[in-house]
Amino acid sequence: MNRIFREYDIRGIFKKELNEQIVKLIGYFFGKRVKGEKIIAVGFDARVHSPILRDYLISGLNYAGCKVLDMGLVPTPINYFSNYIEIEGRYRTNGSIMITGSHNPKDYNGFKITLEKNPFFGKDIYSLGDEVLANRDLTIPTNTQKIDVDIKSSYIDFMVDEFSCLNSLNRKIVIDCGNGVAGVVLPEIFNRLNLEYKALYIEPDGNFPNHHPDPSVEENLKDVKEALESGADIAFAYDGDADRIAVLTHKYNIKGDQLAILFAKLMDRPTVIGEVKCSKIMYSELERMGAEAIMYKTGHSNLKLKIKEINADLACEVSGHIFFKHRYFGFDDAIYATLRVLELIVEGIDIDRELDSLPKLHSTEEIKVETTDTEKFKIVSKIGELLKNPPNYLPTIENIITVDGIRIEFNRGWGLVRASNTTPILVTRFEAETKELALEYQDSIERLINEAKALLDAE
Repeated sequence: MNRIFREYDIRGIFKKELNEQIVKLIGYFFGKRVKGEKIIAVGFDARVHSPILRDYLISGLNYAGCKVLDMGLVPTPINYFSNYIEIEGRYRTNGSIMITGSHNPKDYNGFKITLEKNPFFGKDIYSLGDEVLANRDLTIPTNTQKIDVDIKSSYIDFMVDEFSCLNSLNRKIVIDCGNGVAGVVLPEIFNRLNLEYKALYIEPDGNFPNHHPDPSVEENLKDVKEALESGADIAFAYDGDADRIAVLTHKYNIKGDQLAILFAKLMDRPTVIGEVKCSKIMYSELERMGAEAIMYKTGHSNLKLKIKEINADLACEVSGHIFFKHRYFGFDDAIYATLRVLELIVEGIDIDRELDSLPKLHSTEEIKVETTDTEKFKIVSKIGELLKNPPNYLPTIENIITVDGIRIEFNRGWGLVRASNTTPILVTRFEAETKELALEYQDSIERLINEAKALLDAE
């Protein structure tokens, strides 16, 4: 059961791991940590078991003396949004919980938690897990008392007001909601802005009958690409809870680090945070534009906390989590990011031309190396030891960055090895001036990983 309590959120298989007793305990022990008026907003995604988990969770929160506001079926960004507004002129929350399995298979679900506007993650989640597992015999009565609230309308009104400049934009748009929860808000926003669009799979359906809701996987973009080629100008696709985005033109599937460069063009010398998987092009191009570019840890919770800590304007992950503090609240929101992309067009930015003008490097996708939860961090640590006296099969090293795993910078590219915080794998990625050179870096670092494994086995 320990494995459901992860670095950024709580996630597991419905019934097998997220059962009635465990979820009630999660609600109870989290609720005990809430101070003040103990007002918690709860929302859920389209998965068929999300309303069931909602009732379990609310029972635990009620037992801890919380007042529960039920937002119903909403995207994760609306859950975050609830922390920044006065709800129905009456309530200010002390935290929020989103019930979502995000882009995981349909039998998974989980909880993304905010406490006093900050992500609840890392040691807080692990500590919560320890309390839950140490008190598995505690009986919590069923009590689904809650207050139904409409935060969705406030969110839609905010977006329509903020992006009135998009009204009647002369572009044909495709959106693929993947039967997730983007479909409960995006069509209404587009309709009120008089935008011309074709919508795919907007009906929320936790069985995900058309394709898996993960826009970072090329196979899941097949339908939206076909719709784009049938006379549209730009396309967008979303994950199951609408906090990650894919942006597609006729030439590009635009990654999060490329989007950061585009967004920064409409900001005055912004501070932009990227993660360790972001391209070298992003960091160098932002600095060339006069921005401050900061490399930080992967993970939506890490980036939400960092953007607030240093009051940055923008943060991004390659996978499509985009965080705006500039004119927004600093959390990842794929709906808001969609409208900011359309705003670029209104402001006269030719997206394809801008991307054409960037330097060209060859980047691999994430390459996953299977290991175990106990070994993954040991392997990365052992690699760090080996790099104190680098093996001669490695190309000449210019710099080593250890903010999250190990990013080894060579004179014509870089390679990354980091332990996933959520699964028993090492994540690697490589970038170089040519495909052949990227493969050379990959071969060298895979050899380094194998050497580290062998040394650990021998100890």
